[in-house]
Amino acid sequence: MRVPGWYVLLLAAAGVERLRELSISRTHERALGGPRAATATWPLMVAAHAGLLTLPLLEVAGHPRRRPHWGWAAVLLGATALRVWSIRSLGPAWNVRAAVPPDVKPVTWGPYRYIRHPNYLAVILEFAAVPLVAGAWISAVVLSALNAIVLVDRISAEEGLLNESAAYRRAFAGRARFIPGVF
Repeated sequence: MRVPGWYVLLLAAAGVERLRELSISRTHERALGGPRAATATWPLMVAAHAGLLTLPLLEVAGHPRRRPHWGWAAVLLGATALRVWSIRSLGPAWNVRAAVPPDVKPVTWGPYRYIRHPNYLAVILEFAAVPLVAGAWISAVVLSALNAIVLVDRISAEEGLLNESAAYRRAFAGRARFIPGVF
């Protein structure tokens, strides 16, 4: 079975991006200290992200004649831009393990002006778009469900740590998690 070359390149680029982010995160996390959120679901999160780069590839290999869905490519591009903007806005406070230092200073600029968790919104969109751009809808459904399980636990635990800071509570009291003005 043959996988389109453009899709292999897309998944490789996503993998390289994830590895680069892990390297940046390790540096940030060492400097931050503090407790990590949702350590119990960390292995599941790693598995979900590894699955994002492998399961759609296997599904597409089984059905190589599927056409690209360029609308999902636009969603992926937007999600990646939001992710980069989120990471840059958090600067040295950003890390993949959601370590929250005791003296956390809330970031209220960039996409954090509008919502509390723009990086998680980007990840949600990526989990749909990466498979769907190549028509791997089974992977999109399964991986998005797995990602949702991880994020429910992670966001709850992370917000628990962040809400220990009065400054964070004040800054984000009326701000939506994912969509401005919703929830």
